[in-house]
Amino acid sequence: MYQAPRGTSDILPEEQPFWRYIEQKAVNICQLYGYERIDSPAFEDADIFIRTIGEETDIVEKEMYTFEDRGGNKLTLRPEGTAPVCRAYIEHGLHNLPQPVKLYYITPIFRYERPQAGRYRQHYQFGCEAIGDADPALDAEVIDVAWRFFASLGLRQLSLQLNSIGCKQCRPQYLTALKDYYAKYHRDLCPDCKTRLKRNPLRLLDCKKPGCQQLANLAPKSIDHLCPQCAEHFDRLKRYLGLLEIPFEVNHRLVRGLDYYTRTVFEIQPEAEGAQNTLGGGGRYDDLIEELGGKPTPALGFAIGIERIILNLKKQGISAPPLPQPQVFIAYIGDDARVEAIKLAARLRQAGTGVIEAIGNKSLKAQLRQANTLNVRHTVIIGEDEIKTSTVILRDMTTGEQKTVPVSELSESLK
Repeated sequence: MYQAPRGTSDILPEEQPFWRYIEQKAVNICQLYGYERIDSPAFEDADIFIRTIGEETDIVEKEMYTFEDRGGNKLTLRPEGTAPVCRAYIEHGLHNLPQPVKLYYITPIFRYERPQAGRYRQHYQFGCEAIGDADPALDAEVIDVAWRFFASLGLRQLSLQLNSIGCKQCRPQYLTALKDYYAKYHRDLCPDCKTRLKRNPLRLLDCKKPGCQQLANLAPKSIDHLCPQCAEHFDRLKRYLGLLEIPFEVNHRLVRGLDYYTRTVFEIQPEAEGAQNTLGGGGRYDDLIEELGGKPTPALGFAIGIERIILNLKKQGISAPPLPQPQVFIAYIGDDARVEAIKLAARLRQAGTGVIEAIGNKSLKAQLRQANTLNVRHTVIIGEDEIKTSTVILRDMTTGEQKTVPVSELSESLK
């Protein structure tokens, strides 16, 4: 028996209210801040991700879905949303627009990783990107968008984790300090961290193994090695977040899992569960567009996992409003009445009334049972007598009361 591939899931009708609720809240918050929607292809040139995410990251080394098409092109299913947006920014000359350009997306993401609650090989992200300005006020705005989005959903007890990992000028000095510190504990590192020490020392701070976490807690802090420009940027960001009344915690272990980040990095987590169940995060990537062949362009953004939002909404007992459903069911008795039911359903739908028709040769009793199951407000019943008198029986499914209504007045009666 065929099943959905491992790490993927079907989003059934009963789950759709959560998805539409989240999507509408995302659209609403983006409109408030002036972000416009962008949709990029599901696959891109593989080099876009290899160059920007980093060859030595877990995503590139272990998780990307990369294939060669029939034309010999090396393509990758989108493992994250930022690089494609930056490629579109360059390709379509968006630098000619007033800056910053503010964009958002709601899109599937593909990563080959171990499936677990809220983490799938095909999952969905809501993301925002603000491209074209280095002002820390923009950092504060992007964080504010994410924070207010969660608040609009009703989620509570969230924690904003914040850090600065410096820039091309000051980070090399910090990486040297990090290597010197970890070199003394090489024997105590897990196998992955021994490799990271040689190839990507910043990732040492992100290890989830208990022994490595203890070492990371005492490791040198990036904020102690910032250049004057990065230090001022971080101080101003913290001041702006205070003005916005957004509480935050400086977390020196926060580095994020993509190599393109510079300066600001942040994550929003449930307070009780921490980094293992991060709802979303992001940061600055001031060098990414230049890496893709564009002009030096400061930018930042975030991505939020929709499946994890739904898990947390359910944990906190927050339900999504039901989706609109037809509130009229048309039942009939006999073949002639079936013809009239089809014509009546078409007229009501043209007038903007949602209708579900009875199908098949069920008895009237069975049709009414179906109407009850569908939770419709009214059932319209057509039989031989109703055809002769150009009327219908209108039954209120809540009270059980029914009355005879001329067909010409039915639409108005339903309104």
